[in-house]
Amino acid sequence: MKYVAAGMNPMDLRRGIEAATAHLVATLKANTKMITTSAEIEQVATISANGDVGVGQLIARAMEAVGKEGVITVQDGKTLEHEVEVIEGMQFDQGYISRYFVTDNKTQECELDDADVLVVDGKISSVQPILNVLDLVHRERRKLLIVAENVDGEALATLILNKLRGLNIVAVKAPGFGDNRKSNLQDIAVLTGATLISDEIGIKLDEASGEHLGSAKKIRVTANNTIIMDGLGSKEAIGERCELIREAVARESSEYQREKLNERLAKLSGGVAVIKIGGASEVEVNEIKDRVTDALNATRAAVEEGVVAGGGTALISASKQLDGLQVANFDQQIGVSIVRKACRLPCKMIAQNAGVEGDVVVGELLKSSNPHFGFDASKATDSASIELQDMFAAGIIDPTLVVRTALQDAASVSALITTSECVIVEEKSDEPAAPAAGMGGGMGGMGGMGGMGGMF
Repeated sequence: MKYVAAGMNPMDLRRGIEAATAHLVATLKANTKMITTSAEIEQVATISANGDVGVGQLIARAMEAVGKEGVITVQDGKTLEHEVEVIEGMQFDQGYISRYFVTDNKTQECELDDADVLVVDGKISSVQPILNVLDLVHRERRKLLIVAENVDGEALATLILNKLRGLNIVAVKAPGFGDNRKSNLQDIAVLTGATLISDEIGIKLDEASGEHLGSAKKIRVTANNTIIMDGLGSKEAIGERCELIREAVARESSEYQREKLNERLAKLSGGVAVIKIGGASEVEVNEIKDRVTDALNATRAAVEEGVVAGGGTALISASKQLDGLQVANFDQQIGVSIVRKACRLPCKMIAQNAGVEGDVVVGELLKSSNPHFGFDASKATDSASIELQDMFAAGIIDPTLVVRTALQDAASVSALITTSECVIVEEKSDEPAAPAAGMGGGMGGMGGMGGMGGMF
């Protein structure tokens, strides 16, 4: 702001900031090391979990099981130990429509082995349209899963009657709503090798036959969930479907829709892993769960775009490349210098917090020609004995996605404020904070502390 007050063109300052940021982002990507092995994933997760090796191993096992596109969730466990449960195949949150479909009364589940799958985009209320399929299933003693928008009325009554007479049939509602439901139905059809029965594509339910049915080696249906394992759809079709979803994710701007698309992609390509956090108390479980969630997010970011040298090293190394950046005028050059100075502050603050002179550390890093060599604050003693080391070898790394996003967001906000006429902030109140409520008549067994009023 002082440069604007001195008479410089705020638009040129903004152009300089944006040019420097774009150049830095390109340099960060060039200095990025991609995460490929399970050991590297474990290392990133361990660092993100404040050095907890157990948490790092949990996340590495989960990612190894479901792949980088798989869904990993963190839940409260029921034991003292942490566990990783992997759900293979596609799972969606819709269970059987009627309890009469249950095959195991003890677990209240319906299990079908080597079953056919009928996928219908619409409601099934009348029995007439599904007679051909039912006749085929009854004649050849097949097992059948029906996935539709809903099954009710005469159709549901007929299915239950056939189930009670010994036919292995189960009907479930399709997951999702609106267009998302149609997409989920198409995913199920591709996974199982079925043909989606839909009026929109010219296939009516009463025309359905054996060639329209898909199949899966194992299907498990509970009151709330359905899992389709080892669907027999072609790998080529599944791969093409996954690629279409990836392209849709890249085009989508809505965070909610991106999340839904990623869930669909995970169900088709990787499966679902659940990390169950154990502990002796609720407080302990919640604390560990928060650390695991943070470490998982950092690890996902590292796997997505790779990692760079941590401790502010990557930004300092990249800032040296700004010396040769050509801009249109002096005011834009000032914008570049603003970004250059900002890139050196994180490492400077880390060094100062470690009791070392920050400017000395930054100076040593600027002399280094290796972008991966940096300052390990945990081994700092004094400014006279600063030793640089390979940050990758030391395990001091940052996800490129995190560093890039922080840089771009900071540049965006600063450029916006620089070119604004004014900024509105909430006025700070001069009133002192209210004192904490007293603790009544004191704490039993601790004479002399009665009331404890006035303590903050």
